[in-house]
Amino acid sequence: MAVHKESLSAHSSGMVALQAHEFAWIKDYLYQQAGIVLNDSKQALVTGRLDKRLRYFGMSSYREYFALFNKSGYEHEATMAIDLLTTNETYFFRENKHFEFLKNQVLASSGSNEKFRAWSAASSTGEEAYTIAMILSETPRISDWEIIGTDISTRVLEKARRGLYPLQSADKIAPPLLKKYCMKGSGEYDGFFLVNAGLRSRVKFVYANLIETLPDFGKFNVVFLRNVMIYFDMPTKRKIVERMYDFLRPGGYFIISHSESLSGMDTKFRAVAPSIYQRPE
Repeated sequence: MAVHKESLSAHSSGMVALQAHEFAWIKDYLYQQAGIVLNDSKQALVTGRLDKRLRYFGMSSYREYFALFNKSGYEHEATMAIDLLTTNETYFFRENKHFEFLKNQVLASSGSNEKFRAWSAASSTGEEAYTIAMILSETPRISDWEIIGTDISTRVLEKARRGLYPLQSADKIAPPLLKKYCMKGSGEYDGFFLVNAGLRSRVKFVYANLIETLPDFGKFNVVFLRNVMIYFDMPTKRKIVERMYDFLRPGGYFIISHSESLSGMDTKFRAVAPSIYQRPE
């Protein structure tokens, strides 16, 4: 009990300091588990996101906290830490040129006889997947379609499945789409909106770690993998890009963020527009 009191008093002056050897350990751990590279400028981010977990356990060092990852009964804590360190900002219709391309090029040239399949490969809290769903729902000639959203964070996947967002998240959604596919909350949900059940039922969110063995999802017409590869080193990027190629149908499209590039990689993809690539027919 005395140790617990001492550790709590250590927090009274602020956050627990993350020592250099502790930062080196979590960098290596995150790379091994998720393929993500943390550069030295991210030490403050690690401290800011994990400090509350130390507070929760009443711990006075990160070494003590990291020891939980392999302790019986605390296996979920490693997942929690990865969740906290890999959650990224996202919003509806982010980098809208990609969705215009989806609507005007990909869907316009797709046959209506086979199921159209899209993969949001780093779906976070679901805004990207639901944006794709709205566009597909607005394309009457393609009635048979499905979307899969995946992420390494189980916490954000739960949020995605729920489809509940603060009203400010609707800023980029066109009013007709907002009215058609979203419901404004009231009472305890005042200040939020819910993606309607019809749209939610067309999107399946599942866990997937891009550097580990992936589920047999089948082939897709389009794969979105945006704002993720900036966190990987070149060998990991190459491995993931090869996997995305294998998950695409011939003629399918691979879309990354405008802040990312496949330059320097020997890939089978054909560049068709900035940040948009195609698997040849």
